[in-house]
Formats: sequence, structure tokens, C-alpha cells
Amino acid sequence: MPIKTSLARARKRTTNKGKAMTSITSPAQRYAQDARDDPVNEDIASTMANAEAYTSREPQMMIPDIFKSWPPIQDTLETQTSRLQNITINECLPFLCAEQNNVQHNQYGVPRLDRGRHIKFLRKHLEKLPARYVSLDASRPWIFYWALNGLSILGEDVSCYRDDLVETARSMQNPTGGFGGGIGHESHLACTYGMVLALSVVGGEAAYEVIDRRALWKWLCALKQPDGGFQMAVGGEVDIRGAYCAAILVTLLNLPLDLSPDSPAWTDDRPNLFTGLADFVRRCQSFEGGISAQPGGEAHGAYAFCALGCLAILGAPHRTFPRYLDVSRLISWLSSRQYAPEGGLGGRTNKLIDGCYSHWVGCCWPLIEASLAGPSKLMFDVNRAKNSDVDIHNLYSREGLIRYILCCAQDQTKRGGMRDKPSKMSDAYHTCYVLSGLSSAQHVTRLLSSDGEGMMTHSEYDVSPHRGSPQIYAEEDRVNPTDPVYFIPEGKRKQVMSYFLSKPGF
Repeated sequence: MPIKTSLARARKRTTNKGKAMTSITSPAQRYAQDARDDPVNEDIASTMANAEAYTSREPQMMIPDIFKSWPPIQDTLETQTSRLQNITINECLPFLCAEQNNVQHNQYGVPRLDRGRHIKFLRKHLEKLPARYVSLDASRPWIFYWALNGLSILGEDVSCYRDDLVETARSMQNPTGGFGGGIGHESHLACTYGMVLALSVVGGEAAYEVIDRRALWKWLCALKQPDGGFQMAVGGEVDIRGAYCAAILVTLLNLPLDLSPDSPAWTDDRPNLFTGLADFVRRCQSFEGGISAQPGGEAHGAYAFCALGCLAILGAPHRTFPRYLDVSRLISWLSSRQYAPEGGLGGRTNKLIDGCYSHWVGCCWPLIEASLAGPSKLMFDVNRAKNSDVDIHNLYSREGLIRYILCCAQDQTKRGGMRDKPSKMSDAYHTCYVLSGLSSAQHVTRLLSSDGEGMMTHSEYDVSPHRGSPQIYAEEDRVNPTDPVYFIPEGKRKQVMSYFLSKPGF
């Protein structure tokens, strides 16, 4: 199968490219033969028929070869996985090579961010939805968050949605604490996280006060488990998502850490909501170096982000990450999630790229960078680690990810929105998280300070524009920065925290 070449590794192989490819037939030629022998492969052959064109044309724009050529090393063993990977590469190459009709590209082969259409697309998700959306009835808090946060990243004022969101949130909040995915649904930690973030994005006292903090605290105590983790719902699964969502809720809303005596995790030692949480995260690191949902599971990009976000809340990243994780192995695993030529990110080993991992994997890097650099002062250049020639703010290819997002992941038809890959439809989920990944790639995150070494050390970050050399996109296409841990606008995070810090207890 084609090796899913990480960009760092591909650069090292450029000198051997000719040797590696001499004995291997191109994927397009192989699948053309397959189609003659097996009718099932006809659609595969048709999608790959012109693959050679994208590797043989003379370059007309400043597009690096690594983003318009097939991987320099190919494995002759074919599997269903390798076939899908080949289809994905061939699907992306016309977009990466600026071959679409009726789309304007700059000198670097990158189209503009179609901001207006993406805004219109997200606003439609805050109106009455068509009948086909009934399957997402249990995900209503998520739709609110995806649309509102995506609009905020694009620079839109979403305060006009406050009143309607408050009334909807009130109808979905349970008296026992937390929010359900829909009206009358049982409370779920992921849905509660989504609703609280959506309320934080619209901001304002009405949005904050609709949250029943006392009931929410009691409910979180019921979810806390003796192993340090949190159930996603009463009687539900315990996984790394619960660790991150609970840490966000406790700190954003200034909930007491005290554990109620009727909690399943209560003992005579009087543990609190965060007791054992970092150790639970530590046990979720897999043999690959990535993070799994539960101890012993498969590493996944979204779980890596949840783990890093949780640890960044429990303490300053430069202290908590090396204390609880093998950071070197995690960096190796994260680096292997970015593929060439696509430039996009995949979520697991031997899985295809997907636009949503622009966030889940891409947004791990700012926290990793903060961990490696430690606290810094803005007047100094902190791009390089101490006693090292490694540029810690370029541990992955920002250019590659931005190319994938603007070339492949944005729907440039009248529909607008962002998507998994060119063959997929845009949706609110991908629009939010692709834009989040774009924001992360366009900005540099620096840890400015931390107020101590204990649990719940509050850290301040500076998120400032990254100046690429060259910068392959127009400055007008830079989107708004977001908080690197809470992933709402930084100003909104400060507002909601300030509001509840002035209200100790209940």
C-alpha cells in the first residue's frame, strides 16, 4: 500500500525519489488493468485515469512538488485500505494542483477563503432545519456550538442569537443537572459541554444565568468514578472525553472541586472532582504514543486533543505534559498523522485524511509547543527551544494544512461550508472544526505565565498571527484566533470566567 508519508519524512526522501519509483507501476495504470479484470473496480479506474497528468505537467504556480506528486515510496502489496488511500490522493490532486474550473487561485495555487458563503451556510443551521436533520435531534447543542463558534471564527457577531438560545437551553436542561441532546433527553456530558460553550459564545448575563450550576455540580459528582475518570452519562461509558468535558465545565463555570459524599468516587480520604484525573489521562496513552478513549484502546486524534486539553487545565503544559505523558512518543504519533501530498490530517494509523482533524490533531500542536517552550515574554523570540535548532512553532507543516483546507476542504460551490474531503458534502461539524484548524495554523500560541505549580494552575496564553515565509494566503483570509484550550473566542472565555469568579459558591 502507499506509505502515508508524513511531510517531515517525505522531505528526507527527496534524494531517493527516482530510485524508489523506478520499479513500481503507477496507481492509475494498475487500476486501469484492474478495471478490465474486475467490473467492481471500474469506478476506481475512472477516478484515477488522469493521475499521471498531475505529476507530469510543468509547474505554472509556486506549488511545492510534495503537494502535487504521489508519495515517493509505494508498496506493491495492495489492500482495500491502500486502494481507498490512492483514490483519496487522486481526488485531492486536482484541487492541490489548482486545476478546478471557475476557481481563482493566487500565485501559490491557493484559492481565497469564501467567507461570505461559509457565513451564510452556518447561519442556515440556526434557522428552521429541513426534515432530514431529524437524525441529529439528539445533537442539538452541538449544532448550536458548531454554527455559533464557526461564525465567531469568521468574525461574525452572534449576540443576536442569545435570546433564542437561552430559551432553547432552558427547555433542554434537566433538574438533576446538565443538558440533554434534545428536549426530554437525559443529560449527557458531551451535550452539556456543547451547550455551555454555545452559551459562552453568545455571552451575556442571560446566557450565563440559565445554567443551573448547583445541579450541574451535583450531576458531575455522580459521574465521577473511583478510577479518576468521568462517565459520559449516569450509567454510561468512562472515557477521555469525559475528562476533558468535565475539566472545561468545572473551570469555566467556577464550580466547587469538593465531591459530594454520595458520589461513587467518595472515600474517607475526601477526594475531589479532579482527584486521579491526570493519572486516568496518563493510562490512556497507547503503545503507539497517541491517546486512546480508555486504557488499552486504539490511539485517536480527537482523544489526543481531549487529553492535552485536560492536562493543560490541571496545570501548566510544560509541567503536566512531561509529568503524565511520554511527550516524545506523542509528538512522533502526531507527526505521522499529516500526509503527503494531501497536507491534511488523519485521525488514526492507516486512516484517511479528514478535514475535521484540522482541529482535533492540528490543535494539539499549540499545546505541545507551549509545553516545549514553557512560559515566555513576547519581547523575546521564543520560536526556538533552549539549546536547540528546532523551530518549535513549525513541528508540523502549517503550509500543508492550510493548502488542504483552502484547496480541498472548502466547498466552493454556492452551498458553501467546509467538508471532510472533496467528494463529501459540507456540514456544520466540519465547518466549525476545519475553521478551527485553519485558525490554529494561522496563529502562534505562546504560554505567557502560570500562577503556580499546583492543581488547576491558571495559565495565560498569547495567540498572535503566524507570519509564514512565504505566506500562501491573503491577509484578508486570516480568521479570528481562538482560546487554545477552551476553543471559544479568547475574549468570550475571559468574560464567562470573570463573571463566575465573582460568584463563589452557589
